[in-house]
Amino acid sequence: MSGDTKNKQNSNRLGLIVGGGELPQQVAKLANQTGITVCPINLSGFAETNSDLSDGPWRSIGQIGGIIEVLQAARVSQICFAGIVDRPDFSTLQLDEIGEQVMPKIAAAAEKGDDALMRAVLAVFERAGFTIIGADEFANSLLAPIGQLGKIKPNQQQEVDMNKAADIAKAVGLLDIGQGAIVCRGLVLAVEAQEGTDTMLRRCATLPTNMRGVPNEPAGVLVKAPKPGQELRIDLPTMGAQTVRLAAEAGLAGIGFAAGQTFLLDREEMIVQADRLGLFLFGLDLQDIE
Repeated sequence: MSGDTKNKQNSNRLGLIVGGGELPQQVAKLANQTGITVCPINLSGFAETNSDLSDGPWRSIGQIGGIIEVLQAARVSQICFAGIVDRPDFSTLQLDEIGEQVMPKIAAAAEKGDDALMRAVLAVFERAGFTIIGADEFANSLLAPIGQLGKIKPNQQQEVDMNKAADIAKAVGLLDIGQGAIVCRGLVLAVEAQEGTDTMLRRCATLPTNMRGVPNEPAGVLVKAPKPGQELRIDLPTMGAQTVRLAAEAGLAGIGFAAGQTFLLDREEMIVQADRLGLFLFGLDLQDIE
């Protein structure tokens, strides 16, 4: 990027790389409230097609050069990645000229794990002269607080399960596998990998009921936390009301999450659902997870 282009950039403008789910809309709304003009770029196949951001330009994830051109035309100096983007099939990506140059290195990084993949992607944009801003800098109010939310309090067994699930989540995170684990009465029922939290919970719901709780006798805890050493500017754990509903359907007694490092997209609705379904919600102090 030329010096002239840098001089024309505006720190009051934010380039928002939009993936799937509700988080990008929340980030844009909160950034706007601070006087930041958001310039969204929707990722084809991932971003919502009927959101407040969908009128912005669309690019595929292989069009790295096209994305950079849009950001430069928008005169932004800071960019933020928000929303769900699944790992692609690199062999089928439609690449532009810049994509052809950088994708082999990104694909090689992907073989080392998701965090290496994300760092390689961010490095492309940093070399183009952009500053990467974490979504939490604009959506700090969405981060989970420490302690109990709602009316339900975990009992002693559930606290033991929650602590063990946190340890398991940390262990699988160290291997760059996933961000979550489910433990019931000391038994590890599931760890999150590429399938994501919702699919893990649905899988847990199919286990024999002698292994897990059931809605009228809940047992077991889901814990989500970022991976130790994770690039925290992208891919923080995210939960919403659907997470609560699926946890209840799996017979779980509650959900734990890393306080200050987990987005709760619709916290009030989560609490209402959890109270109605009899689940506890608990923000764990896992700052030492690094």
